[in-house]
Amino acid sequence: MRLLPSRIRRSATLGRRSAVTSMLLAFAMVVVLVTIFILTALDRIAEYANRLDDARSRETTTGSLHMFEGQLHATLTDYAAWDDAARYVYAGDQDWIVDNYGEMTVNSDLFDTAIVMDSRQNVLMAYQDGVPVSWSPRDYFDASLATLFDKAGSAGPDAVPEAAGFMRTKRGIAAVGLALIRQKSGALDVPRPDRRFLIFAHHLDEAKVRKLAQTYVIDGLRFTGEGEVTANAVDIRNLHGKLLGRLVWNSRLPGNMGYAEVRPLVYCALAMVGLFFLLLFVSGSNTLNRLKADEAAARHLAMSDRLSGLLNRTGFFVALEDLVSEGRRSGSDVALLYLDLDGFKEVNDAYGHGTGDKLIRGVAAGLKTLVGNDAILARVGGDEFAIAFLSAEIARVADDLNDRILGFFDEPFVIGERVATIGTSIGVAASPRGKVSGEELVRRADMAMYHAKETGRGRAEYYRPEMDAEREERNMLEIDLRIAIERRELAVVFQPVMDARSFRLIGVEALCRWNRAGYGPVSPDIFIPIAESTGLIDQLGLFVLHRACETIASWPELKLAVNISPGQFRDPAFAVHVGSVFSKTKTEPGRVTLEMTEGYFIQNAERARAALAKLKQLGVKIALDDFGAGFSSVGYLRQFGFDRMKIDKSLVHALDEGARAVDLLQATVALARSLDIPVTAEGVETEEQAIALRLSGCDELQGYLFGRPMSAEEIDAIRGGGMPCGASAA
Repeated sequence: MRLLPSRIRRSATLGRRSAVTSMLLAFAMVVVLVTIFILTALDRIAEYANRLDDARSRETTTGSLHMFEGQLHATLTDYAAWDDAARYVYAGDQDWIVDNYGEMTVNSDLFDTAIVMDSRQNVLMAYQDGVPVSWSPRDYFDASLATLFDKAGSAGPDAVPEAAGFMRTKRGIAAVGLALIRQKSGALDVPRPDRRFLIFAHHLDEAKVRKLAQTYVIDGLRFTGEGEVTANAVDIRNLHGKLLGRLVWNSRLPGNMGYAEVRPLVYCALAMVGLFFLLLFVSGSNTLNRLKADEAAARHLAMSDRLSGLLNRTGFFVALEDLVSEGRRSGSDVALLYLDLDGFKEVNDAYGHGTGDKLIRGVAAGLKTLVGNDAILARVGGDEFAIAFLSAEIARVADDLNDRILGFFDEPFVIGERVATIGTSIGVAASPRGKVSGEELVRRADMAMYHAKETGRGRAEYYRPEMDAEREERNMLEIDLRIAIERRELAVVFQPVMDARSFRLIGVEALCRWNRAGYGPVSPDIFIPIAESTGLIDQLGLFVLHRACETIASWPELKLAVNISPGQFRDPAFAVHVGSVFSKTKTEPGRVTLEMTEGYFIQNAERARAALAKLKQLGVKIALDDFGAGFSSVGYLRQFGFDRMKIDKSLVHALDEGARAVDLLQATVALARSLDIPVTAEGVETEEQAIALRLSGCDELQGYLFGRPMSAEEIDAIRGGGMPCGASAA
């Protein structure tokens, strides 16, 4: 009776042991299976993380190469599509070309080689690292240089005449860009055989590769060594697809590092499977977070402006669309301020791009302080900035911000030892509750900004729907004016200029008139500013001069006066064009007086003096027009050596106001006579004014008293007849 319980107990014990063993075996099997599963999962995760990191490195490396080439291309565009370059390069000013292209290759982060070639690929200038080179571009660059030349040289009228790519040079691998030298607007009135092209090269050496690695967080980025074979590589090829080199990097293997960290814990603490899974999750999360952080850093670089540190145009549009979406969700209004700097180009041209860059950084820092952290601030162009924000009181906030920005630009900028004074024009547009898209908002603000520039600058202008119609009308005017100039459909009329003593016709002033097809006459006050702002003034001015010179060929006893726009005067080849007109029309230059206002002389004294010297070498006379309407500086009268001064009609009309006006007129004429400058008075409408002007010392008179602007046939009718319009010699 005792054994039974003992057996039973033994059996039970064995059963319990068997059960425990089975349980342990089952548990061990489960642990082993779980361990195998976890280790397998870990291995796969590690492999996936490694592939993902390598893919990121590949994309980042590819992006860095594109950025390297893109920076060169953007720099090339700035230097090639440049009004000054279009003037001086085609004028053959070798000193200017070397100063602004060749010497800029010294220690430059943007390009180390600069070449200027003509359309036949003859070298006009070649510099590398600040010194002239002796090699030929055909020998120095690989065959894809000719492909770049073909792409840029054969670009159609709607295409940008530029091309860029990587190529092999005697020095190594370089990003090379080639562009047609032209005006900033893209216009270029130069025959194809005479065109000039600018080539920039930026060599990608080991030092620059290391800099790319540091900038884009790519571990061990380098060129492949001889015989080195690896899957982690990005090819660099030229335009013909030829392999130039390969960039490789060190795989960081974030998955392997995570696996190595958690594997000992799995082996040592199988009972803590849950903790193991937690550690696995944390490790995977950290890996993903690192990848996300790297991607965010790359995205930040792609959307940031390198010079100012603000958002660039791409980043701004992304942020603006998010802001508009937020306004749509929350019911808030979105405001956009679009700023364009007034006078920045003059500072850039006068002091150079380095000073201009410092000025941009100063403006960006000031705007960042004014705007604060609640608004979007971006540099969207060379000298253009944009500010966007949400507000429930959009008009009040925008007005306050406009006042503070305009006040900020009232103060001059101190840049080293230089002081630059610039302003800004602001266009403001709103998107009520986010109903207007970001793209449309930018268009409206840009339109308002241009309206602010056209109506005085240094001010803010809100978008109004009628601006669309005004812009459309202006665009149509520009198109019709361009067609009219090309077809020679404009008319040249002449206003008589009389001798002050005899009231005899001694000369004419040529003026332009436009009878727009389908619309009728257009005032010069309308189409002349359009011609100046669009670059058509060069063609228009030379057309008027040419037509007037042809006409006076049959009036040998008369002199000719022609107005010159500052836009024409800025052209370095202007004197050459004027000389060509005289040669073609067989006009004696001494019969012609070019009339210019004082504004350009005040803004660009040195260039104005050089341009005047070239014109005077032709034998043409120069008159200062509208004296008394602006600064009327005696200093400018003395230093520029004008051949004649024209008194503004405001001084003439003031004669009816009494003795003080007469005294002012006499003093003005006496000033000119003391400098041996003869005086013409314009705007003469009464005989009393004519007599007073003659007694004051004016030797020539012009105005409606003697005739309005008239055709050549009407001038023929009054030649030799003394005074038209019934004026009498008193």
